[in-house]
Amino acid sequence: MYQAIVFLPLIGAFIAGFFGRVIGDRGAQIVTCGCMVLSALLGIVALHQVAILGQVKTVDIFTWIQSGTLELSWAVRFDTLTAVMVFVVSFCSTWIHIYSIGYMSHDTSIPRFMSYLSLFTFFMLALVTADNFVQLFFGWEGVGLCSYLLIGFWYDRPSANAAAIKAFIVNRVGDFGFALGIFATYLVFDSVNFDAVFQAVPAKAGSKIEFLGQSYDAMTVLCLLLFVGAMGKSAQLGLHTWLPDAMEGPTPVSALIHAATMVTAGVFMVCRLSPMFEYAPMALAVVAVVGASTAFFAATIGLVQNDIKRVIAYSTCSQLGYMFFAAGVSAYSAAIFHLMTHAFFKALLFLGAGSVIHAMSDEQDMRKMGGIWRQVPYTYAVMWIGSLALAGIPFFAGFYSKDLILEAAYAANSGVGAYAFWLGIGAAFLTAFYSWRLLFMTFHGTPRADEHVMAHVHESPMIMIVPLLVLAVGAVVSGFIGYEYFAGGKMTAFWKDALLVLPQHNTIEAAHHVPFWVKALPIVVAPAGIALAYYFYIARPELPGMLVRTHEPLYKFLLNKWYFDELYDMLFVRPAVWLGRGLWKGGDGYVIDGFGPDGISAATIRLARRAGRLQTGYVYHYAFAMLIGVVALVSWYLWRLH
Repeated sequence: MYQAIVFLPLIGAFIAGFFGRVIGDRGAQIVTCGCMVLSALLGIVALHQVAILGQVKTVDIFTWIQSGTLELSWAVRFDTLTAVMVFVVSFCSTWIHIYSIGYMSHDTSIPRFMSYLSLFTFFMLALVTADNFVQLFFGWEGVGLCSYLLIGFWYDRPSANAAAIKAFIVNRVGDFGFALGIFATYLVFDSVNFDAVFQAVPAKAGSKIEFLGQSYDAMTVLCLLLFVGAMGKSAQLGLHTWLPDAMEGPTPVSALIHAATMVTAGVFMVCRLSPMFEYAPMALAVVAVVGASTAFFAATIGLVQNDIKRVIAYSTCSQLGYMFFAAGVSAYSAAIFHLMTHAFFKALLFLGAGSVIHAMSDEQDMRKMGGIWRQVPYTYAVMWIGSLALAGIPFFAGFYSKDLILEAAYAANSGVGAYAFWLGIGAAFLTAFYSWRLLFMTFHGTPRADEHVMAHVHESPMIMIVPLLVLAVGAVVSGFIGYEYFAGGKMTAFWKDALLVLPQHNTIEAAHHVPFWVKALPIVVAPAGIALAYYFYIARPELPGMLVRTHEPLYKFLLNKWYFDELYDMLFVRPAVWLGRGLWKGGDGYVIDGFGPDGISAATIRLARRAGRLQTGYVYHYAFAMLIGVVALVSWYLWRLH
């Protein structure tokens, strides 16, 4: 059963990818969706057996790598952390597959698209079931590859190609740090198996490692290098620039990447490696600071974006920041709790946005929408549910997990915890504001689309509506159902040995005893953000334009995403292009080719042409040459006699 959960999506991807022309569009959809449904059902069974009943499993499949003392098996590891991730990934991916049947119905490459979706899911399942660092890296690189294929799915669009390349390259930066972390882990522990490494961590705490010519704490270096990989995959501040551009892919791709798969891989990795991070307090502090900074930074950009999918994309970036600063204060179960609830409401919001785009004849600019809520009642209702969960309104899913994270940050009773708490409160206010800005601009007010588009506004077909309704249920109830297991009385038994939290770092327990105002503040700021959005976009719709004119520099700063792309273009892209062109034209063209193959061939041609001039065809020329030869020969002979 456990192997089938992982490999069923791969079988579906293989059949749809290689036999798509034989089985046709409908056949590819049936095969991939059928395999995903089976995988999701088995994932629910595994969650019950492993997490609820405590039947932890590790199944060896085959020996994968054997070189000297290094021996690695491909093993499927099922503990509570894996079971939760497998459930989230397989469940959300299944409904995204089903939704894609309707959304991509007019596309010309349906088997290829369905194959890519299933392959993406396989690599994510391989990642979360990994039993060692190398297997983890295999899944890690696999989801990176599939993100490239899916973001650039419409390869005839230059913008999609550029976005796919950008995602691939930015992730390579993070993956380089991740690979260095794996190498260093093997250097320190002489193993890359999780169990062997985790058992040896306490004995290695406080040991030193030579890095860049200096001596550093070994666990801090390892965890920081590994966290660089998480920053790239999960789009944290500094390596976040690929995430908004990923919107160039079809909307189901956006939902899959942003909800339950690729971007959550970094959060999963940090939680999986909690036995290492717990002994690296400096690394944990870095995780918390980066996460809190990302949460606030991305929320400020979401305030002014006009593309409906980009607003939700920056929301994802911000929510990932919450998950990371939860892990940074050792509230790993809170991070995974928010990962789970976020998967439901973020997949719902993206697929709801896709339903809006479908209704608006592929229009994504919210400035060209408005006044459509009556024509798309189901989409309107589920977007409300997703936004309520995202804003953390009681008693939707996001309320339980987001408030728990903020309380844990405050309960950490440290400077880093306070930094994370207050930035998290600020991000919560901004999140509520931009979520309702999206709702009001998209569904309310005076219609701003042209008459032709408005005449064709219609609700999506049921094959797209049913996944929205299912995910909406998850966005309502998952927080209430999961709270006891992730933060309540059943937490200790539920997580068992899947996560390690040292007694002095138990912020989840301390979160239950924070002052009342800490618990109440998130509940206050969210409605305040909603009220402000209502005032700006319903009561006084002329006000945003006035603010833009009076604070134009700040507006442009946020609209241009803090100018990170322009900064990276100046610091990295242009110098790289200049260096590459110089090496191409000067090094390769002038030096290597000039003195190498091109130079030799040119010299041969010049010599041949000069020799060719001697062949004139006149007898007296040849006689004169012979006479010169005789004179030269006689002169040489007389010189030798002398």
